[in-house]
Amino acid sequence: MMMTRLSGFAAAALLAFSLAFGAAAPAVSQEIPPEQLALARKYVDLTNKAQIFEAIAAMTASQTSKLLTQSNPEIAQQINDQIGKSLEARRGKSDDLFNQIARIYAVTYTQEELQQIVAFYETPAGQKLADNAMAVNQDVGKVMQIYTSNFGTEFVREVRAALKAAGYNV
Repeated sequence: MMMTRLSGFAAAALLAFSLAFGAAAPAVSQEIPPEQLALARKYVDLTNKAQIFEAIAAMTASQTSKLLTQSNPEIAQQINDQIGKSLEARRGKSDDLFNQIARIYAVTYTQEELQQIVAFYETPAGQKLADNAMAVNQDVGKVMQIYTSNFGTEFVREVRAALKAAGYNV
């Protein structure tokens, strides 16, 4: 269950960051004052973006395991052992990702805005928001999926009923 939750979040995070990095590519090459970049990185650290890295790692590990064990089921244990070793070797190597994310925030927000944002995330309420963001986003995603499905079903039913009332057979 947790792997499914992580995989869903990781896929969404990967898509969001792909879009963000693609849209921000010219901005990422901009000169940014070191103080502003430091504030942006502090925000990244305060908001526990490590969850994103962990989710991506978990999703990638799961997909790698499925891919390699499909064609090599007799060495499934060795594959999973190696996946564990490879994950362990990458632990703590998320700095480059976090620095890239920080650059996006640094070009999006002024130094004054970043100071205000960081000040908020240093408060108990800000830390609670950061600590619960992943779980809240997952729950919001579930609600949105259910709402979208129900809305679609009800909408089609409503349009069909209106068309039938107007004499159309749909």
